[in-house]
Amino acid sequence: MYCFLIYGIITAEYGHYPLLFKRSDVKEVKISTKGRYALRFMFDLSLHYGKGLVPLKEISKRQNISGKYLEQIIMNLNKAGLVRSVRGSQGGYSLKESPENIIVGDILRAVEGSLSPVECVDDKNCCEKHDTCGTIIVWEKLKKAVDDVIDNITLKDLVDDYLSKSQSEYYI
Repeated sequence: MYCFLIYGIITAEYGHYPLLFKRSDVKEVKISTKGRYALRFMFDLSLHYGKGLVPLKEISKRQNISGKYLEQIIMNLNKAGLVRSVRGSQGGYSLKESPENIIVGDILRAVEGSLSPVECVDDKNCCEKHDTCGTIIVWEKLKKAVDDVIDNITLKDLVDDYLSKSQSEYYI
């Protein structure tokens, strides 16, 4: 049995069901380090959008992420058409589209794959009981709730939120 770490969505949608998940049965489905770092990488590019190419070394230093690890992540983001890369001494990375056109869901799926809490939500043929399953509605609604969140936040939203927080720190 899996419980997505967005527990607030479950409780908001269905109320609190303490017996639905026994503590010992729950296996948390988390966004991996790769997903979190991909989002931080893309966020960093968003902060520098329109200012030219950003060298990997600078992003790695600002985000405190290994350059080698970022290179692996960038391959997936590049394949998904989210970043542009230029090699050479004047090379670096930039977003392929403006931050308001890139959603968090696309970034996470590019490096994580499906974000479904259970396999049968994506592949109805994986389980012979799918058509008569009494619990499939939970997993489908959970996937929809997660998708509704990550597919409605753009990189611009993240930048705007960050800038509003950082500007408010300077006012007393």
